[in-house]
Amino acid sequence: MANGQAPSSKTPKPVIGLVGGIGSGKSSVAAEFARQGAAVISGDKLGHEALRQPEIRAKVIEAFGPKIVVATGEIDRKKLGAVVFSDVGKLRNLEKIVFPYIEKSLREQIAAAQSDPTKLYIVVDAAVMFEAGWNGFCDKIVYVDAPREKRLARLAEQRGWTEAEIEARSQAQLSLDDKASRADATIDNAGPPGSLVSQIAQLLTTWRIPVAI
Repeated sequence: MANGQAPSSKTPKPVIGLVGGIGSGKSSVAAEFARQGAAVISGDKLGHEALRQPEIRAKVIEAFGPKIVVATGEIDRKKLGAVVFSDVGKLRNLEKIVFPYIEKSLREQIAAAQSDPTKLYIVVDAAVMFEAGWNGFCDKIVYVDAPREKRLARLAEQRGWTEAEIEARSQAQLSLDDKASRADATIDNAGPPGSLVSQIAQLLTTWRIPVAI
């Protein structure tokens, strides 16, 4: 596929998966990929959608109790997280309930993006890409890197998580070394947002994926 040319209608658009540590700023990287022509699919958003499905919602409440439900009747993800990230068995149970919906939606959204003539390629942003096996949907994997202190500061500011909460969630995922070693490329997200522009453009050029800017 020549750089700067749209993919042939008969050629599947490349799919890039994003992985990284909690708080590494994958969303910012995904947003820059979108600006440079990608259809971005968020695993986190699909997880939110899963918990709003009546059948899934009922199974989750049955498994983890009414204490995770707020006054509006919705599942409080922070309360649910406190339950499952303190017990790996409970986390695996939750994954069995929600992962099938997320994977089905992921397949559907990738297929829709493949048919969208306004998108040049596809990016899947999923925290548990390897753990769930969703890397199988991807042609390339990008690891988003950021120093621990910056990741902790981002999460404290954006989500109000304590260091203990962050550590519990991190322990539930593959180690950063494992993620980095299994990726095809690394993006340094320690600097200002503008630093992502050239890194992503260079990566797309290297992989001969069309650049939209």
